[in-house]
Amino acid sequence: MHTLSDFDFDLPAELIAQVPLSERAASRLLKVGETSYTDHVFSELPGFLQAGDVLVFNDTKVLNARFYGVKQSGGKVEVLVERVLDSRTVLAQVRASKSPLPGTRLRLADCFDVSVGERSGEFFILHFPSDAIELIERYGQLPLPPYIQHAADATDAQRYQTVYAKHPGAVAAPTAGLHFDQAILGQLQQQGVLLTWLTLHVGAGTFQPVRTENLAEHQMHSEWYSLPEATIDVIESAQRNGRNVIAVGTTSLRALESASQTGKLVAGSSDTQLFITPGYQFKTVDRLITNFHLPKSTLMMLVSAFAGVDRIRHAYRYAIEQRYRFFSYGDAMMLQRETSA
Repeated sequence: MHTLSDFDFDLPAELIAQVPLSERAASRLLKVGETSYTDHVFSELPGFLQAGDVLVFNDTKVLNARFYGVKQSGGKVEVLVERVLDSRTVLAQVRASKSPLPGTRLRLADCFDVSVGERSGEFFILHFPSDAIELIERYGQLPLPPYIQHAADATDAQRYQTVYAKHPGAVAAPTAGLHFDQAILGQLQQQGVLLTWLTLHVGAGTFQPVRTENLAEHQMHSEWYSLPEATIDVIESAQRNGRNVIAVGTTSLRALESASQTGKLVAGSSDTQLFITPGYQFKTVDRLITNFHLPKSTLMMLVSAFAGVDRIRHAYRYAIEQRYRFFSYGDAMMLQRETSA
């Protein structure tokens, strides 16, 4: 039985990437095999795939989900939208000296007011005066991860989105996808690799460390996903032909495995609280392209479940020795599913 301490590691602060490289596909790519590692540039990825293999991308789009504002009393507040519930209602974190009471009005970005509804765990329901996504995109700020130490600028507005971002709703980027540019997507298609899409709106919980040593006590955050029937058709055709299903990012993997719990992929939209830890039996995904993750995070547990605890531990140690760049703007790795997983 694994505990939280099994997923901890020491990371030099200077290896936490603060800005993206000038070119998306110039990132390094650590290819993790059964017994060895090889160092590559991300633009070499097409050489590792065959015609008929499937890459599954998450086409969510990051919202300008962070707001600064004031309460009616004049006290300062910071709001981070976690999820858009309907056209005028959102679920959000609200940071203030005192938690706002239901009925309180908050002035956001000095542009519009929202009213505070009931509390939902660590979140608050906020009611917007008009279309929430429109107001968020117009007046909000891009919510860079907590370990990036500069305010979001014009470069971040472009580079903290994938080139194929389509459906607004995430508060964090599906970062494995940030390495793909149009040139590499075109090259993959030319060689017969199949590209297909799903949507999972990444929540702020993706950055939260697990705080209980006993993993069974952890309450997994919930995220909404949608898996189209057309994507399932592409995946199942590849499987019949003996080709690999490659998830681009842990969010794509989580959505696919959430939709596979009956043993067969099921199309549709749903919330998922699937917590993947070592011992999980993967049902759909064969390979995974992913960035390097936070210590003690659920994503560290997920990649360890996928590729093997010891293999990930050794791969991370190697990556640190070789000065790979970590986290959202960092480098990537390509993992093969452990045969016993």
